[in-house]
Amino acid sequence: MFNINSNAPMYDPVAVQPMRDELIYVGFEEALTPEAIDKALDRNDGKTVFVVINSVCGCAAGSARPGVTKALQHSKIPDILVTSFAGQDKEAVAYLRNKYLSHIPPSSPFMALFQNKEIKFVLPRHHIEGRSPEEISKLLTEAFDEFCIRQGPSIPKEDYEKLVHAIVCGSKIPLNKSN
Repeated sequence: MFNINSNAPMYDPVAVQPMRDELIYVGFEEALTPEAIDKALDRNDGKTVFVVINSVCGCAAGSARPGVTKALQHSKIPDILVTSFAGQDKEAVAYLRNKYLSHIPPSSPFMALFQNKEIKFVLPRHHIEGRSPEEISKLLTEAFDEFCIRQGPSIPKEDYEKLVHAIVCGSKIPLNKSN
């Protein structure tokens, strides 16, 4: 029987790994625990922290991840890149939403730019759906230009050109059998 309240990953971790790898490849660190979320966000040093709640949904595959990776080829990028996966890293995502995003309705995919524990920019799912990767990248780079000082890109252009996006419809990804 499927138990949605379980902390076990919702989808088969092997099937989801290419979606994780796509963001890791461009410089994201995974925040798999509440402690990792705090380590990334509980800071007052002026550094910008870009958080992406990754997802298996179609807009994540078709627009969100490609838009994020393209934005990180920009001349200004966030200092710290952190990602957690909705339906996979359940404790970390719940903690992030409860402690840092409690006034924002939960969604995935979801993106936020923080500085000194303060949200500077948010891109929830309803602003991602229906947009192309280029449109999402433009929204992100505008926020990066306003709040970030780290010189981009996150990876060399030659490496970025080798990136293969994990474009798989979430309905075709198998559920985790341990649920």
